[in-house]
Amino acid sequence: MELLIDGLTKTFQGAAAVDHVTYTMKNGVYGLLGLNGAGKTTLMRMLCTLLKPSDGRIVCNGEDIFAMGAQYRKLLGYLPQDFGFYPDLTVKDYLLYIASIKGVHKAVARKRVNELLLKVGLSKVQEKKMKKLSGGMKRRAGIAQAMLNHPQILILDEPTAGLDPNERIRFRNLISELAADRLVLLSTHIVSDVEYIAGEILLMKDGQFLHTGTPKEVAAAMSDKVWSLEVPADEVSKYNREYKVANSRVNPGGMLLRILSQTKPHPDAWEETPSLEDVFLSCMGEKAGEEDALL
Repeated sequence: MELLIDGLTKTFQGAAAVDHVTYTMKNGVYGLLGLNGAGKTTLMRMLCTLLKPSDGRIVCNGEDIFAMGAQYRKLLGYLPQDFGFYPDLTVKDYLLYIASIKGVHKAVARKRVNELLLKVGLSKVQEKKMKKLSGGMKRRAGIAQAMLNHPQILILDEPTAGLDPNERIRFRNLISELAADRLVLLSTHIVSDVEYIAGEILLMKDGQFLHTGTPKEVAAAMSDKVWSLEVPADEVSKYNREYKVANSRVNPGGMLLRILSQTKPHPDAWEETPSLEDVFLSCMGEKAGEEDALL
Protein backbone atom coordinates (compact mmCIF):
# COMPACT_ATOMS: atom_id res chain seq x y z
CA MET A 1 0.00 0.00 0.00
CA GLU A 2 1.30 3.43 -0.97
CA LEU A 3 -0.51 6.71 -0.44
CA LEU A 4 1.05 9.75 -2.10
CA ILE A 5 0.08 13.27 -1.03
CA ASP A 6 1.32 15.62 -3.74
CA GLY A 7 1.17 19.41 -3.31
CA LEU A 8 -2.11 19.08 -1.42
CA THR A 9 -3.84 22.37 -0.64
CA LYS A 10 -7.24 23.29 0.78
CA THR A 11 -8.37 26.88 1.14
CA PHE A 12 -11.45 28.31 2.82
CA GLN A 13 -12.34 31.90 1.90
CA GLY A 14 -8.79 32.50 0.72
CA ALA A 15 -7.07 31.07 3.83
CA ALA A 16 -5.08 27.83 3.47
CA ALA A 17 -6.04 25.18 6.02
CA VAL A 18 -3.67 22.75 4.28
CA ASP A 19 -0.85 24.40 2.37
CA HIS A 20 1.01 22.50 -0.40
CA VAL A 21 1.68 19.35 1.63
CA THR A 22 3.70 16.58 -0.03
CA TYR A 23 4.44 13.21 1.59
CA THR A 24 4.40 9.47 0.84
CA MET A 25 3.03 6.88 3.27
CA LYS A 26 3.25 3.10 3.21
CA ASN A 27 2.16 0.40 5.69
CA GLY A 28 2.83 1.30 9.32
CA VAL A 29 1.69 3.84 11.91
CA TYR A 30 2.00 7.57 11.15
CA GLY A 31 1.46 10.06 13.95
CA LEU A 32 -0.01 13.36 12.74
CA LEU A 33 0.88 15.71 15.57
CA GLY A 34 -0.27 19.30 15.95
CA LEU A 35 -2.44 21.70 17.88
CA ASN A 36 -6.15 22.09 17.20
CA GLY A 37 -6.46 24.24 14.08
CA ALA A 38 -3.19 23.02 12.55
CA GLY A 39 -5.01 21.49 9.57
CA LYS A 40 -5.03 17.86 10.70
CA THR A 41 -8.76 17.23 10.35
CA THR A 42 -8.95 19.01 6.98
CA LEU A 43 -6.10 16.82 5.71
CA MET A 44 -7.79 13.67 6.99
CA ARG A 45 -11.14 14.60 5.45
CA MET A 46 -9.43 15.00 2.09
CA LEU A 47 -7.72 11.61 2.53
CA CYS A 48 -11.21 10.15 3.15
CA THR A 49 -12.63 11.91 0.03
CA LEU A 50 -15.01 13.93 2.23
CA LEU A 51 -13.40 17.16 1.03
CA LYS A 52 -11.99 17.91 -2.42
CA PRO A 53 -8.59 19.63 -2.53
CA SER A 54 -8.27 23.16 -3.86
CA ASP A 55 -5.03 22.05 -5.47
CA GLY A 56 -2.76 19.01 -5.56
CA ARG A 57 -3.69 15.34 -5.55
CA ILE A 58 -3.83 12.17 -3.47
CA VAL A 59 -2.72 8.98 -5.20
CA CYS A 60 -3.30 5.43 -3.93
CA ASN A 61 -1.09 2.80 -5.55
CA GLY A 62 -0.75 4.99 -8.63
CA GLU A 63 -4.41 6.05 -8.98
CA ASP A 64 -6.08 9.32 -7.99
CA ILE A 65 -8.40 8.55 -5.05
CA PHE A 66 -11.21 10.79 -6.32
CA ALA A 67 -11.13 9.02 -9.67
CA MET A 68 -11.19 5.65 -7.87
CA GLY A 69 -14.34 6.62 -5.94
CA ALA A 70 -16.03 3.63 -4.27
CA GLN A 71 -13.07 1.39 -5.12
CA TYR A 72 -10.87 3.56 -2.87
CA ARG A 73 -13.46 3.83 -0.10
CA LYS A 74 -13.56 0.03 0.12
CA LEU A 75 -9.91 0.20 1.19
CA LEU A 76 -10.64 2.82 3.84
CA GLY A 77 -11.59 2.77 7.52
CA TYR A 78 -12.27 6.12 9.21
CA LEU A 79 -12.90 7.16 12.80
CA PRO A 80 -13.77 10.87 13.00
CA GLN A 81 -13.27 12.72 16.25
CA ASP A 82 -17.04 12.86 16.81
CA PHE A 83 -18.59 9.80 15.21
CA GLY A 84 -22.34 9.39 15.08
CA PHE A 85 -24.34 6.50 16.49
CA TYR A 86 -27.91 5.67 17.42
CA PRO A 87 -27.87 5.84 21.23
CA ASP A 88 -30.57 3.20 21.72
CA LEU A 89 -28.87 0.56 19.59
CA THR A 90 -26.85 -2.10 21.38
CA VAL A 91 -23.15 -2.24 20.58
CA LYS A 92 -23.63 -5.35 18.46
CA ASP A 93 -26.63 -3.96 16.59
CA TYR A 94 -24.78 -0.71 15.94
CA LEU A 95 -21.88 -2.59 14.35
CA LEU A 96 -24.23 -4.77 12.30
CA TYR A 97 -26.02 -1.64 11.10
CA ILE A 98 -22.75 0.01 10.02
CA ALA A 99 -21.72 -3.23 8.31
CA SER A 100 -24.94 -3.17 6.27
CA ILE A 101 -24.26 0.45 5.22
CA LYS A 102 -20.76 -0.60 4.13
CA GLY A 103 -22.23 -3.39 2.01
CA VAL A 104 -20.86 -6.27 4.07
CA HIS A 105 -22.91 -9.45 3.46
CA LYS A 106 -25.11 -10.31 6.47
CA ALA A 107 -23.50 -13.70 7.21
CA VAL A 108 -20.01 -12.26 6.84
CA ALA A 109 -20.98 -9.26 8.97
CA ARG A 110 -22.09 -11.36 11.94
CA LYS A 111 -18.80 -13.23 11.99
CA ARG A 112 -16.77 -10.06 11.53
CA VAL A 113 -18.66 -8.19 14.27
CA ASN A 114 -18.03 -11.03 16.73
CA GLU A 115 -14.32 -11.01 15.84
CA LEU A 116 -14.05 -7.26 16.35
CA LEU A 117 -16.03 -7.22 19.60
CA LEU A 118 -13.46 -9.67 20.95
CA LYS A 119 -10.49 -7.72 19.56
CA VAL A 120 -11.57 -4.36 21.00
CA GLY A 121 -12.66 -5.86 24.33
CA LEU A 122 -16.41 -5.23 24.04
CA SER A 123 -17.75 -8.81 23.92
CA LYS A 124 -19.07 -8.62 27.48
CA VAL A 125 -21.02 -5.42 26.81
CA GLN A 126 -22.24 -6.21 23.28
CA GLU A 127 -25.90 -6.14 24.41
CA LYS A 128 -25.44 -2.81 26.21
CA LYS A 129 -26.91 0.29 24.58
CA MET A 130 -24.39 2.65 23.02
CA LYS A 131 -25.57 5.55 25.18
CA LYS A 132 -24.64 3.57 28.30
CA LEU A 133 -20.99 3.06 27.31
CA SER A 134 -18.09 4.97 28.85
CA GLY A 135 -16.09 7.33 26.63
CA GLY A 136 -13.35 4.74 26.21
CA MET A 137 -15.80 2.01 25.24
CA LYS A 138 -17.45 4.28 22.68
CA ARG A 139 -14.06 4.96 21.09
CA ARG A 140 -13.41 1.21 20.97
CA ALA A 141 -16.78 0.73 19.25
CA GLY A 142 -15.67 3.46 16.84
CA ILE A 143 -12.48 1.57 16.04
CA ALA A 144 -14.52 -1.60 15.48
CA GLN A 145 -16.83 0.12 12.97
CA ALA A 146 -13.78 1.48 11.12
CA MET A 147 -12.37 -2.06 10.86
CA LEU A 148 -15.53 -3.79 9.61
CA ASN A 149 -14.45 -3.85 5.95
CA HIS A 150 -10.86 -5.06 6.60
CA PRO A 151 -9.44 -1.66 5.57
CA GLN A 152 -5.94 -1.36 4.19
CA ILE A 153 -5.92 2.32 5.22
CA LEU A 154 -7.11 3.26 8.72
CA ILE A 155 -7.54 6.97 9.52
CA LEU A 156 -8.15 7.98 13.14
CA ASP A 157 -8.89 11.61 14.04
CA GLU A 158 -8.06 12.43 17.69
CA PRO A 159 -9.05 8.89 18.77
CA THR A 160 -8.03 9.37 22.42
CA ALA A 161 -9.86 12.69 22.94
CA GLY A 162 -11.56 12.69 26.33
CA LEU A 163 -10.10 9.37 27.48
CA ASP A 164 -8.48 8.82 30.86
CA PRO A 165 -4.79 7.72 30.98
CA ASN A 166 -5.60 4.01 31.32
CA GLU A 167 -7.99 4.06 28.35
CA ARG A 168 -5.41 5.97 26.29
CA ILE A 169 -2.81 3.27 26.96
CA ARG A 170 -5.32 0.53 26.10
CA PHE A 171 -6.24 2.37 22.91
CA ARG A 172 -2.61 2.81 21.85
CA ASN A 173 -1.95 -0.89 22.37
CA LEU A 174 -5.01 -1.75 20.28
CA ILE A 175 -3.86 0.50 17.44
CA SER A 176 -0.42 -1.14 17.50
CA GLU A 177 -2.07 -4.54 17.06
CA LEU A 178 -4.23 -3.32 14.18
CA ALA A 179 -1.28 -1.75 12.35
CA ALA A 180 0.54 -4.98 11.54
CA ASP A 181 -0.48 -5.14 7.86
CA ARG A 182 -2.03 -1.78 7.01
CA LEU A 183 -1.40 1.95 6.85
CA VAL A 184 -2.60 3.77 9.98
CA LEU A 185 -2.73 7.56 10.23
CA LEU A 186 -3.50 8.80 13.73
CA SER A 187 -3.95 12.50 14.48
CA THR A 188 -3.52 13.94 17.95
CA HIS A 189 -2.30 16.94 19.92
CA ILE A 190 -1.00 14.66 22.71
CA VAL A 191 2.64 13.65 22.17
CA SER A 192 2.44 10.46 24.25
CA ASP A 193 -0.30 9.11 21.97
CA VAL A 194 2.16 8.64 19.11
CA GLU A 195 5.64 8.76 20.66
CA TYR A 196 5.94 5.01 21.15
CA ILE A 197 3.61 3.50 18.53
CA ALA A 198 4.28 5.64 15.45
CA GLY A 199 7.08 4.70 13.08
CA GLU A 200 6.87 8.15 11.48
CA ILE A 201 5.89 11.51 12.96
CA LEU A 202 4.32 14.29 10.88
CA LEU A 203 4.50 17.52 12.88
CA MET A 204 1.94 19.95 11.47
CA LYS A 205 1.45 23.66 12.01
CA ASP A 206 -0.48 26.24 9.98
CA GLY A 207 -1.33 23.69 7.31
CA GLN A 208 2.23 22.54 6.67
CA PHE A 209 4.54 19.75 7.86
CA LEU A 210 7.34 21.33 9.92
CA HIS A 211 9.16 18.07 10.66
CA THR A 212 8.77 14.50 9.43
CA GLY A 213 10.68 11.33 10.28
CA THR A 214 11.00 8.72 13.01
CA PRO A 215 10.41 9.98 16.57
CA LYS A 216 14.18 9.87 17.12
CA GLU A 217 14.88 11.82 13.92
CA VAL A 218 12.30 14.48 14.75
CA ALA A 219 13.61 14.80 18.32
CA ALA A 220 17.12 15.29 16.95
CA ALA A 221 15.98 18.66 15.57
CA MET A 222 16.36 19.94 19.14
CA SER A 223 19.94 18.70 19.63
CA ASP A 224 22.01 21.27 21.57
CA LYS A 225 18.85 23.19 22.48
CA VAL A 226 17.58 21.38 25.61
CA TRP A 227 19.07 22.24 29.00
CA SER A 228 18.58 21.51 32.68
CA LEU A 229 19.29 24.07 35.35
CA GLU A 230 18.72 24.18 39.09
CA VAL A 231 17.65 27.63 40.32
CA PRO A 232 16.31 29.13 43.55
CA ALA A 233 12.50 29.13 43.72
CA ASP A 234 12.33 32.92 43.57
CA GLU A 235 14.11 32.96 40.17
CA VAL A 236 11.69 30.62 38.38
CA SER A 237 9.46 33.45 37.13
CA LYS A 238 12.49 35.16 35.57
CA TYR A 239 13.37 32.05 33.55
CA ASN A 240 9.73 31.60 32.55
CA ARG A 241 9.78 35.13 31.13
CA GLU A 242 13.12 34.83 29.34
CA TYR A 243 13.02 31.22 28.10
CA LYS A 244 10.67 28.46 27.10
CA VAL A 245 10.53 26.24 30.19
CA ALA A 246 9.31 22.79 29.21
CA ASN A 247 9.15 21.41 32.75
CA SER A 248 9.96 22.22 36.34
CA ARG A 249 10.10 20.24 39.55
CA VAL A 250 11.01 20.82 43.16
CA ASN A 251 14.54 19.76 44.13
CA PRO A 252 16.26 19.90 47.53
CA GLY A 253 18.32 22.85 46.28
CA GLY A 254 15.45 24.75 44.66
CA MET A 255 13.71 24.14 41.34
CA LEU A 256 15.00 21.99 38.50
CA LEU A 257 14.03 23.51 35.13
CA ARG A 258 14.06 21.93 31.67
CA ILE A 259 14.75 24.85 29.34
CA LEU A 260 14.49 25.03 25.55
CA SER A 261 17.01 27.53 24.23
CA GLN A 262 19.30 28.07 21.25
CA THR A 263 22.04 29.11 23.68
CA LYS A 264 23.13 27.91 27.10
CA PRO A 265 20.82 29.74 29.51
CA HIS A 266 23.34 29.81 32.39
CA PRO A 267 26.98 28.75 32.92
CA ASP A 268 25.78 26.01 35.32
CA ALA A 269 23.20 24.58 32.89
CA TRP A 270 23.84 21.15 31.41
CA GLU A 271 22.68 19.70 28.10
CA GLU A 272 19.90 17.10 27.97
CA THR A 273 18.85 14.53 25.37
CA PRO A 274 15.93 16.05 23.44
CA SER A 275 12.52 14.38 23.32
CA LEU A 276 9.65 14.53 20.86
CA GLU A 277 7.73 16.67 23.36
CA ASP A 278 10.59 19.20 23.39
CA VAL A 279 10.24 19.61 19.61
CA PHE A 280 6.46 19.90 19.88
CA LEU A 281 6.65 22.57 22.58
CA SER A 282 9.34 24.48 20.72
CA CYS A 283 7.46 24.51 17.42
CA MET A 284 4.01 25.14 18.84
CA GLY A 285 4.89 27.83 21.39
CA GLU A 286 2.91 26.00 24.04
CA LYS A 287 4.95 26.97 27.08
CA ALA A 288 5.23 30.29 28.83
CA GLY A 289 7.96 32.74 27.99
CA GLU A 290 7.64 33.22 24.24
CA GLU A 291 5.52 32.45 21.21
CA ASP A 292 8.32 32.28 18.66
CA ALA A 293 9.49 28.77 17.87
CA LEU A 294 13.12 27.76 18.22
CA LEU A 295 13.05 25.67 15.05
